[in-house]
Amino acid sequence: MKWGILGTSFISGVMAEAINADRSSALYAVAGRSQANVAAFAEQYNVLQSYLSYEALLDDPQVDIVYIALPNHLHHEFIAKAATCGKAILCEKSLSVDMEKSAQALAAVKHHQVFFAEGLMYLHHPLIASLVDILTSGEIGELRSVQASYIAAIDQFVNPESKGALYNLGCYPVSLLHLVVQTMLGNNALANCTLKAVGRQGADGNVCESSVLLTFGEHQSVTIHTAEDHGLQHHFRVLGSKGSVTMVSNPWLPTCENTISVEVYEASKREVKISAQGDAFSYQVRQVREAVEAGRSELAPPCATAEDSYQIMQLLTEWESATLR
Repeated sequence: MKWGILGTSFISGVMAEAINADRSSALYAVAGRSQANVAAFAEQYNVLQSYLSYEALLDDPQVDIVYIALPNHLHHEFIAKAATCGKAILCEKSLSVDMEKSAQALAAVKHHQVFFAEGLMYLHHPLIASLVDILTSGEIGELRSVQASYIAAIDQFVNPESKGALYNLGCYPVSLLHLVVQTMLGNNALANCTLKAVGRQGADGNVCESSVLLTFGEHQSVTIHTAEDHGLQHHFRVLGSKGSVTMVSNPWLPTCENTISVEVYEASKREVKISAQGDAFSYQVRQVREAVEAGRSELAPPCATAEDSYQIMQLLTEWESATLR
């Protein structure tokens, strides 16, 4: 299965290594706008074909799967172009930067009937499958609350048009929240949630830090915090009527050895160890490739479907609006 990568950023290199490590994948092509960067990338990752035009790569009939590693504000445009060319698509998160562009991208995917997945790579990892198993076992009871935070000092590296912390970092806890609520309460549990948020804007005018409170149902509430200009910290806890689950390992950067803490209130506490054969990117490459080989149009849970990605974008855009209100 031949892959083509649009863009030569840091994340392109991470994915290139994962593609090269998959025996049934070949990193066939890369495209960028800097001849020097494209040449260096092709040499470093043993890429056969190089292009200085994104459209030229998409027109190459040898490319089976396109990985879109461009800034967020360009995602919708190249999802649509890749779909028109009949390519299977893996697009880096976030899906887009607003709901209009998100709808345009997914409409093109649906019209051309091509495979599509958003690059929420951590959802492919066995750590997340283990979390789902714990939540569905009933051990912690009914969902009551979720507490989450993800911060990292990345503001100096990101394109201002990518819309800041919410779309570059907040998408991780929001997407995991979406999975938890979907698992424990069903697909539409967040449809009528209310949001209150506070935050601040950075020098580029984007939200660089924000905390949001979501309430939904009769008993459920969620708090999420993110920031892009300090630290590297993760926190994710699910509180139920009988107990709680805490992600001891970083759920958004799982490795070969990971830990989940499960506590039943005033009774017991245990740690669940989850071993894996690689990081989340390696699992993502393999599962996307297998889905395309099988002729499927999207991934299976706990990975995000196109509808899941759309709902996650709704939460992110509503969080942004509530912060700037």
